[in-house]
Amino acid sequence: MKNLHFKDHFWNSELTCTGGYDAIIQYLNDGKKTCKEVEDFMKARASIEEKYAKDLLGLSKKVCGHSEMNTLKRSLDMFKLQTEHISLSHLQLAQSMREEAKKLEEFREKQKEARKKIEQQMDSLHKQKSLQFKRSMDSKKTYEQKCRDKEEADQNVNRNTNTNTNNTKQMEKLLAKAQQAKQNAEEADRLYHQNVTALGKIRDDWLKEHVKSCEMFEKLSLERINFLRNTVWTHLNQLSQQCVTSDELYEEVRKSLEQCDVWEDIEHFVNLRQTGDKPPAPIGYENFYSGQKSPTVPLASRLIPSVIRRGALPDPTPSSEDNAVYSTVQDSEYSVIHY
Repeated sequence: MKNLHFKDHFWNSELTCTGGYDAIIQYLNDGKKTCKEVEDFMKARASIEEKYAKDLLGLSKKVCGHSEMNTLKRSLDMFKLQTEHISLSHLQLAQSMREEAKKLEEFREKQKEARKKIEQQMDSLHKQKSLQFKRSMDSKKTYEQKCRDKEEADQNVNRNTNTNTNNTKQMEKLLAKAQQAKQNAEEADRLYHQNVTALGKIRDDWLKEHVKSCEMFEKLSLERINFLRNTVWTHLNQLSQQCVTSDELYEEVRKSLEQCDVWEDIEHFVNLRQTGDKPPAPIGYENFYSGQKSPTVPLASRLIPSVIRRGALPDPTPSSEDNAVYSTVQDSEYSVIHY
């Protein structure tokens, strides 16, 4: 299919109309706006990535499994370390995005400068063309009016001649007026022709410049579309690479978790912190009065003690050494609680 070009499709039937040129300029302005929007979008995304990176970096410094030990501790340490690495990779991504946005800004400014000279030249030609067109149309009106004046003067001479008047003075006056009208018409014709010729030259110059400007604007548009496409493509590649990088870093954590042995950690804790392999002996009953200790019985037999109601407290006998009211308990078999 044949390509369509600016220079073939943006003309106007009226000489002073700039509709085609204005349509191209509006298209270029919209393209410039798009460049700015993409640039701002990438800068905003870079700011988001930078904030995310800083938040991740702060998170990686928080305590996570500080009191853990052995293989799980190594996995948690790897988890924090790779989180820090991911934060750094997002920080690098933010920097790369800003660099791409900077390139887009420089490209936009470059196109702006390239357009400026052409637009100034075209604006000058449009003004010259409009001014010369106005002069030509004004001189045409003057020329037509002078021609009508000449025809009217000639008609007056002919009319006076046909009436066979003998007023020579009147006839001379009419002839002089007709002669002046002829000279005025010829001068108007010369000026009109001169202005049309000048307009033709300006038109030729404008046609050439219009074609050149169309070609240049078309080239700028092709460069802009291609540059934007490549910029967005690069932006997406950066995001995809970030995903790959993050997954590679996460994989390091998964590998570390694969080395995390549950029973090894349990055994590590036992070996490191063990306090003994024998339970404490049972605590026997010691009677306060007799100093008798209850026999040691197996632990299992003490788990569910049988309850035996005790008898009445025996009467104590006074000691021969002092006058204490209570000194001993005669019943050596007495116990508050029997097991």
